[in-house]
Amino acid sequence: MARLPDRRPGFSRRAQYGIFTGYVVAIGGAVIGAVLLVVSLIQPEAFGFARTAANEVGRPSGVAAAHSRTIGQAIYATVGAYFNAGQQNAALSREVAAARANAVTARAVADENHRLKALLGIVDPVDRPVTAARLIGSTAQSARRYAVLNEGSFSGISAGQSVRAAAGLIGRVVEAGPHTARVLLVTDPENVVPVRRVGDGLPAFVQGAANGTVEIRLINMGLNPLHKGDVFVTSGSGGLYPPNVPVAIATAPHRDGASGRLASDPADTDFVVVLPVFQPGAVAALEASRQAAGPPPPVDEGN
Repeated sequence: MARLPDRRPGFSRRAQYGIFTGYVVAIGGAVIGAVLLVVSLIQPEAFGFARTAANEVGRPSGVAAAHSRTIGQAIYATVGAYFNAGQQNAALSREVAAARANAVTARAVADENHRLKALLGIVDPVDRPVTAARLIGSTAQSARRYAVLNEGSFSGISAGQSVRAAAGLIGRVVEAGPHTARVLLVTDPENVVPVRRVGDGLPAFVQGAANGTVEIRLINMGLNPLHKGDVFVTSGSGGLYPPNVPVAIATAPHRDGASGRLASDPADTDFVVVLPVFQPGAVAALEASRQAAGPPPPVDEGN
């Protein structure tokens, strides 16, 4: 029977110290990794500085990628419009004719509302946007849905402010660095937006489904009065989001409400506007309720 090879490094103290150091580094790395994992699960905000620093470092490449994406979309749209010019011209002519008729009706309604508000002494508060920014990044395939703006605290952005595009709500700011900001999208499961249905004011709330869509839940359970195509806007409840911002459109009613799509898809959005918090005290209330509820379940952020 052959003698088993001796695995010891002989009498070389340098080799022995090298093996011992390797074991110490491996065990130390495993312990540090376990500690960081526990901290990230218990207190996710503890690593906000690291995420902010990474966003700041990646800002130039994000801006370049967003600019390239905009150019590519413009080229694709130009080529498509060239081949479909005749069909598009006819469709646009019909839309212009309908828009002119609707504009007359809308102006009459606006004049009537103006007179009624003047009689009642109602003054609508006008909040100027904090700043305009560009979406330079977002999570692709993940249970969590975030986006990154190319503006930060130096432009007046802070946590709690809502972010909207021309077509509707995108999300709200959760972290702000000097030149970048992190946005929790409406499609994230932890983002719950109080809404109301346009037309009758039916109260509900919109919650992200983590797959690019949203779920519309009714506050008053019972018979489901939702229909495909119902439009929901922010109600102003909770104090974070200003009222009357489009949020979602119902696509598939079900027992508890309806599945829906966003009024403004972040994937097709380039520039956004950051709005001030509707009621400044709502941010402190949100943080207090989050701490009382405890840490969220562990998920992969996919950043």
